[in-house]
Amino acid sequence: MTAPLQSPVFLSQKTLPVKISGKQPIGGSGRNAQMMRNFGVRAGPKRISFDRDCREALQAGIDKLADAVSVTLGPKGRNVVLSESGALKIINDGITIARAIELSDAIENAGALLILEVASKTNDLAGDGTTTAIILAREMIKSGLLSVAFGANPISLKKGMDKTLKQLLKILKRKSLPIKGRDDIKAVASLSAGNDDFVGDLIADAIEKIGPDGVIFIDSSSSSETSLIVEEGMKISELAFSSGQIDKGYMSPHFVTNQDKSIVEFENAKVLVTDQKISTVKEIVPLLEKTTQLSVPLLIIAEDISRAVLETLVMNKMRGLLRVAVVKCPGFGEGKKALLQDVALMTGADFLAGDLGLILAGATSDQLGIARKITITSNSTTIVADPSTKAEIRARIQQIKRDLAETDSSYHSRKLSERIAKLCGGVAVIKVGGHTDTELEDRKLRIEDAKNATFAAMDEGVVPGGGAAYVHLSEHIPFIKSSMEDPDEQIGADIIREALLAPAKLIASNSGIDGEVVVGKILDCEWEKGYNAMTNKYEDLLGARVVDPCKVSRCALQNAVSVAGIVLTTQAILVDKVKKREPSVPRIPGITP
Repeated sequence: MTAPLQSPVFLSQKTLPVKISGKQPIGGSGRNAQMMRNFGVRAGPKRISFDRDCREALQAGIDKLADAVSVTLGPKGRNVVLSESGALKIINDGITIARAIELSDAIENAGALLILEVASKTNDLAGDGTTTAIILAREMIKSGLLSVAFGANPISLKKGMDKTLKQLLKILKRKSLPIKGRDDIKAVASLSAGNDDFVGDLIADAIEKIGPDGVIFIDSSSSSETSLIVEEGMKISELAFSSGQIDKGYMSPHFVTNQDKSIVEFENAKVLVTDQKISTVKEIVPLLEKTTQLSVPLLIIAEDISRAVLETLVMNKMRGLLRVAVVKCPGFGEGKKALLQDVALMTGADFLAGDLGLILAGATSDQLGIARKITITSNSTTIVADPSTKAEIRARIQQIKRDLAETDSSYHSRKLSERIAKLCGGVAVIKVGGHTDTELEDRKLRIEDAKNATFAAMDEGVVPGGGAAYVHLSEHIPFIKSSMEDPDEQIGADIIREALLAPAKLIASNSGIDGEVVVGKILDCEWEKGYNAMTNKYEDLLGARVVDPCKVSRCALQNAVSVAGIVLTTQAILVDKVKKREPSVPRIPGITP
């Protein structure tokens, strides 16, 4: 007879009294409550700054971040060298540079973090335009703080800026033009990638093949070449789910039908979709018998399958009695259920959900779906839908699009877009290559920007590029001001007017041209005309395909006004007080500097 194993981990609280600071042990609930009153949380010392000092320190941090990012703006913008974890990177991407900046002064760093919020939000919503957003916000904050210093009311300034923004967005939406055809898509992608025609062709080819609802993934290539791979059908793989701990391909290599490629290939296969675990083979015997009679293969997508059932299926497959494969669904929670519902709808199968009381034992062959082609590797499953389910798939895509329009979360937005792409069979992978790691990272960031800008342009159309759209928007502000009675609100409108000129000035300055002169000439032009920094000409930018996505311009302006309003209405700031370290060697008067 062995003695029972006891471990302190499993003992109750009463058997393990705790003594703290000479007090009585914590045991009963009454004494426990009494002891808890002796505990407290104390914050560290704070450094407090008010009024002008507060705003000037915030402005200093904003200027440092904006100056570092602004050199990348425009077709002739420069790169920034970023040292991170001992490795050097050559970066031309505004959001990447902004995220890497951390200032030593706590209040200045708070200013940098505020302006970073503009870039991050713009990147989440539009995927591009982060540098423009930072430049706009910096100019608004600089002009606004100057107005506050001269006695303007910050609340009224913010109100005037908000009113002006509302009217400008209506004008921007009205003036935007939808993109048409491959040439427009290539122009947007090329411009966003720094006038790289190769990237423009790559994005245009991808969208031409996967359609406007498709998804483009960007991955590193094992070679120095950059290539495009288009995947047909709905793919359940690591591209859609980051959890590598769940098997997404076949559960046993014995299911393989193509030994040369180590894959399972089925045509005109039946599909069983369930979120339940298959514990006994009796639950699926009727379905196995029916598929055998019909001489069609069967794909089982389930939550899990017991070892006994798996061994039975493998044995019958090896004997040639069954053509079957089992895939365990990836993901978890609502994401897993949504994927299973999409697979069921795509194949025309009934989703046998346990929480709806649909048990496997009662399933019939009519509840199985059908797929034209199925390819299963060790880590992915690709399903090509049968033409008979096209109408249901289109209805499902429209439903997901409505959900996409209502969500504010960038994570959920990305996941819903992936579901749409998989349902319509539009998934492309761009394998990015480079001779060095530095070149590879720079190229991946440029292609990512080009992809995001292109989809943004497809969503809301395009406006003249090179900052010309903002310059022309500034011409409408005098009319908007005329509807305001409060002088401080009118100053708020003027603050936005001055900020709208900043991107065009900076693009010209980065090209070696006087920005003030360029802006003056753009103001004399019509809406579609502006300065082309690449050719150093004033021309029809829409005709020359120098365009910006309307969505990018809108998000950059919206987020800049939002953060600028917050900074202008700030009167005090509290940051952690940094305690200076004592020197390891004592200071000696007359010797230690």
